[in-house]
Amino acid sequence: MHHLLLTLATTPTPSPTPSLRPGLSEDQVTPGTWGFVLTAFIVVLTTLLIVDMVRRIRRVRYRGQVEEARLAAEAAEAGDAPTEADGDAAPGAR
Repeated sequence: MHHLLLTLATTPTPSPTPSLRPGLSEDQVTPGTWGFVLTAFIVVLTTLLIVDMVRRIRRVRYRGQVEEARLAAEAAEAGDAPTEADGDAAPGAR
């Protein structure tokens, strides 16, 4: 077993040649200019979509906070302000 491992470890492996196979050109194996442009477009589009999604999520959270504050103000104005014992039983609580 050790002899086999030693043989495998010391046997040189053929190094790949830096040339292309016969019949292939450089244009057939690289993405080229259009590949770069398309990839850059997808990256920019994805970034814009993420920024828009974050903006919308913040807007929804802010509207929820404003609604909860409005409901709490209405409850305090009406005189039924929730106590600590009521806690989550307040209107608009989740």
